[in-house]
Amino acid sequence: MGQDSNETKTKRKRGGRSKEKKSTEKVVTNEEQKKQHQHQQQQGNGSNPSKKKKKSQEFCPFGNYKNYYGYRISNDMDEDPRLKVLKKEWFQGKDCLDIGCNSGVMTIHIAKKFGCRSILGVDIDSSLIEVARWRLRNFIRTQNQGEKKTAGADGSKEQSLSLSDGSSAETKDLFQVVSFQKENFVQTRNLDENRYDTILCLSVTKWVHLNWGDDGLITLFSKIWRLLNPGGIFVMEPQPWKSYEKNRRVSETTAVNYRNIVLRPEHFQNILLDKIGFRTVEDLTSSLSGVSKGFDRQVLAFQK
Repeated sequence: MGQDSNETKTKRKRGGRSKEKKSTEKVVTNEEQKKQHQHQQQQGNGSNPSKKKKKSQEFCPFGNYKNYYGYRISNDMDEDPRLKVLKKEWFQGKDCLDIGCNSGVMTIHIAKKFGCRSILGVDIDSSLIEVARWRLRNFIRTQNQGEKKTAGADGSKEQSLSLSDGSSAETKDLFQVVSFQKENFVQTRNLDENRYDTILCLSVTKWVHLNWGDDGLITLFSKIWRLLNPGGIFVMEPQPWKSYEKNRRVSETTAVNYRNIVLRPEHFQNILLDKIGFRTVEDLTSSLSGVSKGFDRQVLAFQK
């Protein structure tokens, strides 16, 4: 009996210890779970920025990036390098069209540098057209302020911003020359009655191609040819096929069209000459060799 009672006491002690151990394990387990939960939350928070980043990324299925020129023009550039390969005679005193003008930087600088009679910038994105109009107003205001300071310094008479470089006696305000308009160029009929001496289509063909397929691309080329006056110039900067691959998933439409595209960028030159009807082509790319990333694309000038 004494042994039994001693064994019972030992069991009770052991039982008490096991309970204490279990309760300790529970506390440890709960603490570990809390730590694990906190760690998971921290990891989750660490991964959230990428999710937030994805959410904050621009949805630009038409290539309508808000900071396009910020990406393509570095801080050490005083102007868009493509301006250097464009010929003055294509623009001076000419009626011009800039398809996919984005925020209007190139459109405005062409008007200022070459002295267009008129230049219309069109883009599918209404918000970019508003930015382009604001940029035009701001550009003119800045130029006029500079002229006022110059006039005040030398006592000369204040003049409006001139689009000529001194070769023409006639001067015109940029507001009379540059305009911006929201248009889906492939589908619109608003421009059918217009005629132009020079049409630009810079880094736009890929987005037309991905969104409207081969048919949309041919429509783009055919419409440009129709809108050009005889002897008119079409300046094109097509994106390479590897660029299509990178952007093919920006929307369901682009993903489907990408799989069905037959006409590749390397075919465009022959299409424009043999099927659309342009007479000659000039490759301007060599003059852009050695420039920074974003300007290593082919630039071609076709004559009607």
